[in-house]
Amino acid sequence: MDSMAPFSDPVLSQRSAEAVIQLAKQYIQLNGRKPVFMEVCGSHTMALAKTGVKTRLNEYVQLIAGPGCPVCVTDQRTIDSMISLSKERGSILCTFGDMMRVPGSKHSLLEAKTEGKDIRVVYSPLDSLRIAEKNPDKEIIFLGIGFETTIPLLAAAIKEAEQRGLTNFSIWMTTKLVEPVLRALLDAGEIQLDGFLLPGHVSVVLGKESYSFLTEEYKMPGVISGFEPVQLLSSIYKLLQLCLENTAEIINDYPYAVSSSGNAAAKSLMKKYLQPGDEDWRGIGTIPNSGLVLKEKYQNFDAKRKFKITIDSPRKTKCRCGEVIRGLTAPEECPLFSKACTPANPIGPCMVSAEGTCAAHYHYMKEE
Repeated sequence: MDSMAPFSDPVLSQRSAEAVIQLAKQYIQLNGRKPVFMEVCGSHTMALAKTGVKTRLNEYVQLIAGPGCPVCVTDQRTIDSMISLSKERGSILCTFGDMMRVPGSKHSLLEAKTEGKDIRVVYSPLDSLRIAEKNPDKEIIFLGIGFETTIPLLAAAIKEAEQRGLTNFSIWMTTKLVEPVLRALLDAGEIQLDGFLLPGHVSVVLGKESYSFLTEEYKMPGVISGFEPVQLLSSIYKLLQLCLENTAEIINDYPYAVSSSGNAAAKSLMKKYLQPGDEDWRGIGTIPNSGLVLKEKYQNFDAKRKFKITIDSPRKTKCRCGEVIRGLTAPEECPLFSKACTPANPIGPCMVSAEGTCAAHYHYMKEE
């Protein structure tokens, strides 16, 4: 913690912000517009808002939140299906806390719990295994949402369940991968981007080398960043340098945690138990091989095979989460933001999740 203290030092933060602003002014003078960077991490989105970095740089750098919040990018049909799982007789549903208040078409998991459904918040998929051992007469279902940060934990849970011989445990897999969605955003060409602020946590697993496709195929620079104010500002500064030099390069600005090749053990777990599969993304649609699903050998742990869920067509609202996720719309441009849609009464997942863009703007950037 002592070694991290300088990264949140207010004096150093202010000096770093001024350095970024001076470099951004050079970019604006050369190009006639602000540089546009997208952060691809929900934790970055929240940190940029909470620390005031985004507000401070707003006149000089346009920072766009991308599809980095796992709960937010989960499509409505999948959310409705997971909520329907709670109705299965003799089942216990386990989930991370973020999912409890995500609105389904009819109700949320929290509302289902108040109606008597057995839904439990856990801090790790491995907690679900203990519940399965203590309740052999119940079917334990874990809601497996997440990017590469969480996916190795899901694989580890399958490994542990197999070793313990648990037959009453399964995972509803709805995972997401970073590379396919970045490709989809760039191929769509809906927004003009000058570079990516690349995720810190995901990069711990993937490593710097995993982003080579950005520079080799799209000529797009990126900087892997930490989460404290000085770390964020340092990464934005380096992105600006790359843009001014017209250099497509990936910089690891979070070397304390991220290596070139990533976490070999985590990658090995994913490779053993999981394989690529098509995934539906909110506001984007189906992206081929953009998630990981259980291999055939481990299908007995696949909740989608164990339980045949049928749902009605998802409700339609004026929620613009899908556009916010793609960087097309700021939360304030949604007609529901801060009116019908608030943290106390969320209409879309971007207002619920601790990594949601709308929640970040509501708590830390909303004009009074």
